[in-house]
Amino acid sequence: MKIEVIQTTTRDGDTPYNLSCILKDIAQCAPDTDVVLFPESHLTGFLSQEDVGTLSESVDGEAVQAVVEAARQRNVAVVLGLYENAHGTFYNTTLFIAPEGILLTYRKTHLWVPEHGIVVPGDRFSTVEWRGVRIGLLICYDSEFPETARALTALDAQVMLITDGLAEPEDDVHRVSVMARAMENQVFAVVANRVGNGPDDCMFVGNSLGVDPFGRTLFEAGRGESRHTVTLDLSLIGKARAFHDYRANQRIALPGERIEHPNGLRELLIG
Repeated sequence: MKIEVIQTTTRDGDTPYNLSCILKDIAQCAPDTDVVLFPESHLTGFLSQEDVGTLSESVDGEAVQAVVEAARQRNVAVVLGLYENAHGTFYNTTLFIAPEGILLTYRKTHLWVPEHGIVVPGDRFSTVEWRGVRIGLLICYDSEFPETARALTALDAQVMLITDGLAEPEDDVHRVSVMARAMENQVFAVVANRVGNGPDDCMFVGNSLGVDPFGRTLFEAGRGESRHTVTLDLSLIGKARAFHDYRANQRIALPGERIEHPNGLRELLIG
């Protein structure tokens, strides 16, 4: 699986500008790219309690549907975040958009401190199989909790795609946590973080990265805008698990109801 990681700036609250950049980035992807991965909430940017009601986007809205059409035209999947308006309830959401449409909607389950009171947490983890690879999504702060990646692994994820919004002073936090999540679950993890200024003059640190099932870094970006391509050798998952398989040796099972959908979507409800 070939993934293009877009490390870029986001204009908070300016969906038209962000969308125009997103469509250009999709149009510029290589012909053999499978997935284009963007940072956290890249479509809308981060919103406040005052403007989330007017600036958040429906997944059925024109902006998201423009990305669906771009994915269809380029025959590529797009992993894109937004502040979602679900009939008046607001979420920090990441979508897995394939040429055939939106295959997975993940709502951030672990909210960062400033998000409380603006969005509500999601209640489930999900994976979907696409082009023979089972994929799960996480968002930023989620990756700092071992249980999130463990939940995706329980749903047979081979690849975790993480939309990120990590800012100073926590420059190295996700380098450490994502390497651990990949290694302890023996899966691939790929992160797209944003760069530049954000709300309240915070500075996003970039450092997008990819990690293999042994916990080894495949690439790591710097602090500026960049575009990285990483090709995942899925055979490494079996090689990592050949000597010892953390899933087989795990003695504490995660709680929650597992649901299998006819379309191949798998969910773990956490209440």
